[in-house]
Amino acid sequence: MTIATLLSGGVDSSVVVHLLKEKGFTPHCFYIKIGKDDDPSLDCTAEEDIEMASAVARKYGCPFDIVDLHREYWDHVVAYTIDKVRRGFTPNPDVMCNKLIKFGAFERTVGHDFDRIATGHYATTDQIDGKTWLATAADPVKDQTDFLCQINYSQISKLLFPIGHLMKHEVRRIAEEEHLVNARRKDSQGICFLGKINYNDFIRRYLGERPGDIVELETGKILGRHRGFWFHTIGQRKGLYLSGGPWFVIKKDIDTNTIYVARGYDPQEQYGTDFDISDFHFITENPWVLPSGQQPPGKPVQITLKIRHTPEFTRATISPHPRGGYHIATEKPLQGIAPGQFCTVYDSASHLCIGSGEIVLH
Repeated sequence: MTIATLLSGGVDSSVVVHLLKEKGFTPHCFYIKIGKDDDPSLDCTAEEDIEMASAVARKYGCPFDIVDLHREYWDHVVAYTIDKVRRGFTPNPDVMCNKLIKFGAFERTVGHDFDRIATGHYATTDQIDGKTWLATAADPVKDQTDFLCQINYSQISKLLFPIGHLMKHEVRRIAEEEHLVNARRKDSQGICFLGKINYNDFIRRYLGERPGDIVELETGKILGRHRGFWFHTIGQRKGLYLSGGPWFVIKKDIDTNTIYVARGYDPQEQYGTDFDISDFHFITENPWVLPSGQQPPGKPVQITLKIRHTPEFTRATISPHPRGGYHIATEKPLQGIAPGQFCTVYDSASHLCIGSGEIVLH
């Protein structure tokens, strides 16, 4: 079996190479380059990453190549991000990067020559009735199935997650025992393509500024001004620069460029218990259909879900919406429900990742 391994320069994917070598495989290692050479501030940490990745490949006698997918990344993932932000939604570039770049463009460019593709994601797979399902990792804090919620069946059928059964501290221990060059390197944070600039500066490059009012939701009182609704998302606390807080963003009026906020450490206005999701994507198949292939309209199914990267799952029900898509009703109020976010849906045991859809508010 031939295996392509995606190396990021971090400790997780490096331990993947070690584990594969222990099993008798010599994977072909690849680094996916998505930074822009003509903009030093957006090159992420590519030079250091490549140095680390190539050192690991050399240590284990594995071939190593760099695959430049920056054009595909900027044409699709960055374009998606800017478009969603411009329309007032909350995007997730990491989800789209996995779907379109790591397991999309890479597969079309290089990966098709290999039997399997191994990554350092914290996830596992299960075989049920001859079909492959994406499943959660052993480490609930590091679990990354919510970042894989848009991949398709052909992708999950080819993926290997060698560290999915390990806790993060176990991965670190293996790296230190094997004297890997990046054994104590810190995990990367945030969106890689931003490099040395922050998120707001990046958005400002493409959308500029558009001053508008910050309004208290309960009273309608104007509390201050913002520089553009695209710099704010539902549930946000930081960056409002209002006195007498804390203040949380509760909703946005895109047409009037108005941000509505509520005050308090835990304002009830930032919570909700039901919402709709559109364009639902099943990774393996729809597990809720009847043997006849028909799904009973309106019948709720017990699930768990995540709307952001967190160790906790939220218990809820999902049911078909009469106008298409699905309706979600959570058992407990959920903070910061924002349109455009991916709602990742799991089975009731929080083990199998069924798929995901984009949140649509009423």
